[in-house]
Amino acid sequence: MRISLIQLDVDPAESLPDRRRRVADLVRGLPDSDLVVLPELWTVGAFSFDDFAASAEPLDGPTLRMLAAAAADAGSRVHAGSIVERDDRGRLHNTSLLLGPDGQLQRTYRKIHRFGFDSGEAVLMEAGSEIVTAPAGPTTLGLATCYDLRFPEQFRLLVDAGAELLVLCAGWPAARLGHWSVLARARAVESQAYVLACGTAGTHAGVEMAGHSLVVDPRGEVVAEAGAAEQVLTVDIDPALVRTVRADFPALRDRVLALPLPAPLPTA
Repeated sequence: MRISLIQLDVDPAESLPDRRRRVADLVRGLPDSDLVVLPELWTVGAFSFDDFAASAEPLDGPTLRMLAAAAADAGSRVHAGSIVERDDRGRLHNTSLLLGPDGQLQRTYRKIHRFGFDSGEAVLMEAGSEIVTAPAGPTTLGLATCYDLRFPEQFRLLVDAGAELLVLCAGWPAARLGHWSVLARARAVESQAYVLACGTAGTHAGVEMAGHSLVVDPRGEVVAEAGAAEQVLTVDIDPALVRTVRADFPALRDRVLALPLPAPLPTA
């Protein structure tokens, strides 16, 4: 299974329509990839809080339409990163879009853990409430976004729901690059699953981004890692390795404090 992570430099000097067209062309240029992954909030910048409202769009907005066409042209499944979604009640969400190789919207995931403590995303956006998985050929994807990486219980629930490839789009800051690598490997080891973590390059509202997108295998080994600049990281993985690792070292079987799948959180 061929995976491509597109680690974008979100340059504020580039207009959003131009960036959408450029990203769609990058996707079209990866017809041999089974799964293409984009970063979190690449349409605006993960730390560009003041621009969230102005850049918000509905699920069926221009980002989805442009990338749906690109996914269909490439014949690739595309995790389109995340957008600032404005719902029909005017609320904002950090929402990931998963497109099938036919360009159809397969799944959406609204970020559960919002970053910022008492500011930024934490107060500007609504929290998601559902664990989301999706079939992808011979395997199952589990979807998460950036700050979610710090909450292992979410990844346990994704594994319980059948996930074997944990796909994380992110806008992770360079100041915490060390955490990024450690946490991605930890989630892979404890889940005995691949972690596909796609971040951004450049600077968002004065915050330097970490880059260093990476693919970690179910043993916790880094298969491939990008540098700090914009880059397309492509790697071949074997989804069957997940089942081999789980059979050879059946630690998940020995869980005592297993969590039940939760009911959706109430929404306002």
